[in-house]
Amino acid sequence: MLQEYSELTIKIVLAVCLSSLLGFEREYRQKGAGLRTHILIAVGSALITITSLYLFEIYKDQTVFDPTRMITGIVTGIGFLCGGTIIRAGSQVRGLTTAATLWIVSCIGIAIGAGHYIAAVLVTLVVFIVLTVVGPIEKSLRKKIRKKLVQKQSKT
Repeated sequence: MLQEYSELTIKIVLAVCLSSLLGFEREYRQKGAGLRTHILIAVGSALITITSLYLFEIYKDQTVFDPTRMITGIVTGIGFLCGGTIIRAGSQVRGLTTAATLWIVSCIGIAIGAGHYIAAVLVTLVVFIVLTVVGPIEKSLRKKIRKKLVQKQSKT
């Protein structure tokens, strides 16, 4: 019983810690979905996954039970939530990266709930690097492309 509680505690604490890293980055950049939202999504996804696997263990000998159905529900629900964070303003689309981080935080919560800690940690690190390192590179590339377009237009 104690081992079960410590395993649950590890899962929930890990979900909070990993999602906090990504949520903090979104909060720091003053995006709509920040620290609290990322934590809540990861913890909720972990809980549903834990519960689904728990119910599977209880009822596996009594009925046909597919634990992945609840996980499918998470992905569908989070997809709906993410859609609400995307805003189109004229030719610009805003919120795509935040929507993607919400989706991936949900996936991280699912992985943690299923006990795939290493995968969850590795994906969190990759996403954090993408958010913090690739973003500035992307902006630099955009500036260079715009500069070349302006030069090209001024020559014609």
